[in-house]
Amino acid sequence: MKKSMIVLAVLSSMAGVAAAQSSVTLFGGVDLNARYNKGGGKTTKTMGTDGIYSSRWGIRGVEDLGGGLKAGFWLESAINPDDGTTNSSRFWHRRASVSLMGDFGEVRLGRYLTNQFTGYADFDPFGTNGVGDVGKMVDTLGSGITSSTRADNIVGYFLPSNLGGFYGSAEIAAGEGQTSPQANNKYMGFRLGYAQGPVNVSFAFANSDPDTSNTDYKRTTFGASYDLKVVKLMGFYQTNKFGARKQNIGLVGATAPLGNGTVRASYTQSSLATQLAVGYVYDLSKRTALYGSVARVTNDNGTASAVKVAGPAAWVIRAGQDNGGVEVGVRHTF
Repeated sequence: MKKSMIVLAVLSSMAGVAAAQSSVTLFGGVDLNARYNKGGGKTTKTMGTDGIYSSRWGIRGVEDLGGGLKAGFWLESAINPDDGTTNSSRFWHRRASVSLMGDFGEVRLGRYLTNQFTGYADFDPFGTNGVGDVGKMVDTLGSGITSSTRADNIVGYFLPSNLGGFYGSAEIAAGEGQTSPQANNKYMGFRLGYAQGPVNVSFAFANSDPDTSNTDYKRTTFGASYDLKVVKLMGFYQTNKFGARKQNIGLVGATAPLGNGTVRASYTQSSLATQLAVGYVYDLSKRTALYGSVARVTNDNGTASAVKVAGPAAWVIRAGQDNGGVEVGVRHTF
């Protein structure tokens, strides 16, 4: 009996150690709103999604391999909570990656946000969500890149977090023999930055070869923010090039605590359009918030940027037409 008790005690202690060395987390959130858009001679009233948070669910985990080495995985899927669907083309649309981590930093493989995207998204007061999203103003210049937010087949390296505020990453994605235009085909990019105390400054560069003409799409981004406590100032300046085509885009913005929430505002100027956006997020708890946002886009004759994030396909903005949007919603994370 004593031997059996000893064996059970040893097995129990081993199970406890194994549990302590590994963890798996279920996470996500839902964001829905009532949205009103006006432009192009039409108005729409819709239930919108992702006003301040991209609706999603996912599973991530880490295993301690010993000697300071860890392995991790991350699987994340988009949700369209207004109709209960997910991404139409792929299930793990948002992220699917595996990593090795240690004192050397992190080596990550798979699909995830590129550093050419985070290089400006980190300095958008609206977090590239909702009617105030700055992403609609970023032009791919007819390069064939349908999205510069994520890339497939990435091998990436991220600097460790113990470098006195310095951070950075380098990424490369293989073309895998593609012979037709494809988003982020044959991509490489890097980002270097410094974040310490109230200061965050960043430089990012990316080069993509999205088509068969061997013409590269290049993006260069400088971003910065400074937290004055009463207000956090932020902004970025970006240049996009594809052959003879070029776009310059700049954003200045701010967030400021007010009552039990945060005021957000931004002004964006691109080569052919401007956007003004203002919003307020009221925190009911750490996981639940109410919000309201309004944005207005003014287009020159050569572009057709639209505030609309979701709605009927009939809501079309043509070159030179101004448009605006308002949304009021709720976000809950878990």
